[in-house]
Amino acid sequence: MSPASTSSTASSNNTSSDAPRLLADHPALDLLNTLERALDAPVDRWQTDEDVWQWLERVSLLPNGEMPEHRPQGLLAAATALRESLRKAVSQRKANGDVDVTLLNDYLAADACRALLTPAESGRIRLARVYPTDTPMQCLVPLALSAADLLANGDFSLIRKCESETCSMWFYDRTRAHRRRWCSMALCGNRHKVAAYRKREATATAAANAAGAANANNKSDAA
Repeated sequence: MSPASTSSTASSNNTSSDAPRLLADHPALDLLNTLERALDAPVDRWQTDEDVWQWLERVSLLPNGEMPEHRPQGLLAAATALRESLRKAVSQRKANGDVDVTLLNDYLAADACRALLTPAESGRIRLARVYPTDTPMQCLVPLALSAADLLANGDFSLIRKCESETCSMWFYDRTRAHRRRWCSMALCGNRHKVAAYRKREATATAAANAAGAANANNKSDAA
């Protein structure tokens, strides 16, 4: 399975409330959403190297599909730099402008993947791709490939931000009608419905009060 087609909800159960939400339907956009707006201030869900490792596991983009035995230091800094480079590139792509892919290409250049044949069950042979994990950039190659695939092959008419004014989440609209507006109907979508309902109720109440006052004035004038 290609990095771009990896489900962004993979292994998302049993996570803490501080863990990044996986709502984008594309792991590269879920990457952008690890930095989200909350109460008008940015909240970075990555604070340590371990946070990044756990997130890579959740989106099924660990190098070689498992935690490396030796984990190089500096993954947080490398992953954050990749995230912000992709954020800039996505914004440029959405604006139909020139896209700066210099740093993304540096991450792709760290791809030293090699093919390896290994024994499998029933006498079969399995062909695997083995990623070296000596450096943070090498550990992020599967994620960088997902980001590159998004930029090269993504339909940017379907790549959007949540319509809530207080939300910064990106998503890939894979709905049949392509009318998705919210990062999540349970979150921003529901808040919008509640706010719209309260606005209608307030408008109706104000109209009723105005009508009542007008009737009272009419009766007073008639008297």
